Amino acid sequence: MTHAPGHLSKTSDATPPVLFYDGGCGLCTGSVRWFLGRDRHARLMFAPLQGSTYEGIRDAAKPTGLDTIVFLDSSGLHQRSTAVLRAMLALGGLWSILGWAGLLVPRPIRDAVYCFIANRRVAWFGVADACALPTPEQAARFMP
Repeated sequence: MTHAPGHLSKTSDATPPVLFYDGGCGLCTGSVRWFLGRDRHARLMFAPLQGSTYEGIRDAAKPTGLDTIVFLDSSGLHQRSTAVLRAMLALGGLWSILGWAGLLVPRPIRDAVYCFIANRRVAWFGVADACALPTPEQAARFMP
């Protein structure tokens, strides 16, 4: 299952949503492992913010730094807490219920918590573990 979005600003119904993360961050790569472990129906794709897939996105609202997670779905780009919660929605089941509940919290409050953690992520969680390799099935869900 390989998908190359090219120059996107949103995904189509035929293209799965993509979660973009800082490939050098321990918390971010841990979050990707968390989503992989709960995405039983392989609904999500993953790509580093430092990669060519993210570079190819053409959207004026595209964050340029590595201090946020970004989620691309059929409604466009989402960042910070909204990205995480919308990715949870894509998982379905109980996770989507928790995602909807999280979205009820006003974004300034959610993003303040998100930014507090993001600003300390490397100090608290370290850098990404280069030895943590995905299974062959999981590897097919990663984009450059």
